[in-house]
Amino acid sequence: MNAQPSAVVDAHHHLWHLAEGRYPWLQDGYDAERFFLGDYAALCRDFGAEAYKERTGGLPIVATVHVEAERHRDESLAETRWLHEMHSRHGFPNAVVAHVDFAAPDADLQLREHAAHPLVRGIRCKPVTGARAEESVQGRAGTLQDEKWLASLALLPAHGLSWDLRVPCWHLAEAARVAARFPSLQIVLEHAGLPWDRSDAGLARWMRGMEALAEQPNVEVKLSEFGLPGAAWDRASNIGVIRDTLAIFGWGRCMFASNLPVSGLRASTAELAATMTEALSHLDERARQAVWCDNALRFYRIQQQETPSCFPASAHARSMPS
Repeated sequence: MNAQPSAVVDAHHHLWHLAEGRYPWLQDGYDAERFFLGDYAALCRDFGAEAYKERTGGLPIVATVHVEAERHRDESLAETRWLHEMHSRHGFPNAVVAHVDFAAPDADLQLREHAAHPLVRGIRCKPVTGARAEESVQGRAGTLQDEKWLASLALLPAHGLSWDLRVPCWHLAEAARVAARFPSLQIVLEHAGLPWDRSDAGLARWMRGMEALAEQPNVEVKLSEFGLPGAAWDRASNIGVIRDTLAIFGWGRCMFASNLPVSGLRASTAELAATMTEALSHLDERARQAVWCDNALRFYRIQQQETPSCFPASAHARSMPS
């Protein structure tokens, strides 16, 4: 059985040119103690379309999804415009997840402005979360309990936009309650819920949160970013996390994503692909191809004619799944 994918959609990556925008975390706010993978000096340089293609040269990519890259919040709309220019020049990204400040009084206007750009499919506005499971953020602005913040989140379906959800695993059960409150909102959980604690107790807590989220039919999940704080890449453990996620959500609600270039701090793209290939090897071809490609095409509504021509010929275009 050939477990190699015939087509891949990268459902989560970033691009930046530091001379064409302000990225405080890369240019003037370096803080390795706060970054979840620690030292990230290797990221503080341009990562554009050519660098992305070089990193992913071994994968048959047919489309990509760009997720906002923490560009200065005054330049969120400029980032969306720049990404459309990248698409015009390079053929990708093929869908954009933009940033809107849900706490801003003009959040609805921001949503309209981003949604007017044809590649924008979703929004990522990270809620305020605790740095540790023991740290409470109850009552703070910008949390998943903040009614003002949630009122802006609730506007996304009217604009035809999904929500990219990024929270550490100790906020998953809380996120499940939000998903239940807004059943018409399409949500995709980033980075498999960030199971950073791989102890038995830590994984049990992560699984409880993932099971709560999976009960909500409007939630899907990205199989991405398995790097651990303060630890080396662990293929066996990561395969276990991937297979547990597939068991909880089902292969029809899981999608591959690279999280480049951040993932490169812990593993090469070849290692990432090998880990994913091994983790999916127990599935049949249809299920594997859904995870590698078709689920992301569907969720982000990427049309066949939007797929790039700049990737290797093996990255052939596929028709939209039903």
